[in-house]
Amino acid sequence: MKTVLAKVDEQAIRSAGEIIRQGGLVAFPTETVYGLGANAFDEKAVLSIFAAKGRPADNPLIVHIADKSGFEGIVKEIPEKAQKLIDRFMPGPLTVILKKTDKVSLHVTAGLDTVAVRMPSNKDALALIRAAGVPIAAPSANRSGLPSPTRAQHVFSDMDGRIEMILDGGACTFGLESTVVDMSGDIPVLLRPGAVTLEQLKETVGEVILSGGVLSGLKEGEVARSPGLKHKHYAPKSARVVLLRGSDKAIAEHINRFAADNSHKVGAIVKNCVTSLDKNVKICYIGNEDLQYAQSVFDALRALDDLNVDIIFCQAVEEGGIGLAIMNRLLRSAGFALLDV
Repeated sequence: MKTVLAKVDEQAIRSAGEIIRQGGLVAFPTETVYGLGANAFDEKAVLSIFAAKGRPADNPLIVHIADKSGFEGIVKEIPEKAQKLIDRFMPGPLTVILKKTDKVSLHVTAGLDTVAVRMPSNKDALALIRAAGVPIAAPSANRSGLPSPTRAQHVFSDMDGRIEMILDGGACTFGLESTVVDMSGDIPVLLRPGAVTLEQLKETVGEVILSGGVLSGLKEGEVARSPGLKHKHYAPKSARVVLLRGSDKAIAEHINRFAADNSHKVGAIVKNCVTSLDKNVKICYIGNEDLQYAQSVFDALRALDDLNVDIIFCQAVEEGGIGLAIMNRLLRSAGFALLDV
């Protein structure tokens, strides 16, 4: 299969919409990360997503819609609290989990009786959904387990020859996947943090439970009700990731001690305030703000892996606001290896 990489314009959107209607796969930009889309009502097309990514079948997908009317036929009902979140945060980087209708394939939901739905704010993503004329089921457009793609070239690196088309809409705005909230029960449960923060959710609907799977792995036998919970995620192809928590000075000293060994090629993803790192360390500075970290971390993980480093040290952040989402991704990338230095 030849994969077409196309800059987003009206013709590219029309072509991509036709590919979706015909049962093919298209990678497309959103405000979070690039998604790998198929017709959500076409079971064969949905299964081809799993094949292209090498994705486990028990990992549910998110259904993308272009407007609020898109919930009709997909979910049985929208409870009052869910409606409040939809009204405040959609379109945007929020996914809600609700009871599904029979129209939604069990392949989309990994056999669950609920479906995850989101309405992206990215204009190119919305244009594609409208051009396709169907809801689009889409996980992130990377090989399963790797860092999510925030640029079209990341997708091309992972998916060339596996999918029909990649729409290049430039770098993603937020850089981390959407916030996922389970609204199918009495009390909302935050399953995956993102740009819509836990604090914002509580401001809108009151009590919100933070799933235990956010900052630790799922328990043995626990069902994954959201993408990004159960399987290995966000890790580079070959480099080992280690998360460091401590002062800027302590982090620099730890990295330098490791680099002095000369038996490993060392990479570091740190804020600008971490200085005096050894000249042999391959450094990705990501600014001093958490939002900058979120926007850059997947790109940085891929860039350092491409430099063939053996280990990547990442600076931990506080878990408030979007910091919770950053720590969720870094902990999973590091296999929950967190060192206090």
